[in-house]
Amino acid sequence: MTRLLIVGPPGAGKGTQAARIASRFDVPAIATGDIFRANIKNQTELGKQVSEIINAGDYVPDSLTNDLVANRLKEPDAAGGFLLDGYPRTLEQLGFLDKLLAAQGTALDAVIQLVVDPNEVVTRLLKRAHEEGRSDDTEDTIRYRQSLYQRETAPLIAVYKDRGLVIEIDALGEVDEVADRIAECLEARQIVPVAQ
Repeated sequence: MTRLLIVGPPGAGKGTQAARIASRFDVPAIATGDIFRANIKNQTELGKQVSEIINAGDYVPDSLTNDLVANRLKEPDAAGGFLLDGYPRTLEQLGFLDKLLAAQGTALDAVIQLVVDPNEVVTRLLKRAHEEGRSDDTEDTIRYRQSLYQRETAPLIAVYKDRGLVIEIDALGEVDEVADRIAECLEARQIVPVAQ
């Protein structure tokens, strides 16, 4: 049973690596955005609440996000482990996740932190914006998102570093190279797919 969390700034390739890790360990990649969309689409009670909040232009509060994640982790595909992406985002969410896992007699195995040079990310995202016609991805916007990420996640990373859970991965390079670095670091901690 593998329980992982992946964090990284916008443009670090988190979504790509999350999909690869989840596939390798045969666990679901659980992203809060996906949970929100699925609940809204399926018109669940929680989904209706999320929809109203998002439509009003507000942030989904921690309490509601916690409930949605708790429900998602109860689904059968998460029984053998999971990879969280985008949760927890706040210290309150981190505390809730700790309690939730402790109640099941488990805890996170590792936190994969994708580390990138901010200027490299700006270059990467500006190139992608140009190729995909994303006019909202300006240098100022990208740098703002990076500073927001640093401000939001720094306290969480500090807690997980104190617990010895953080694995820092250089996320620059080819997708396969980064995936290999992640696999090697996880193996060094005896975190390997069951089939191996």
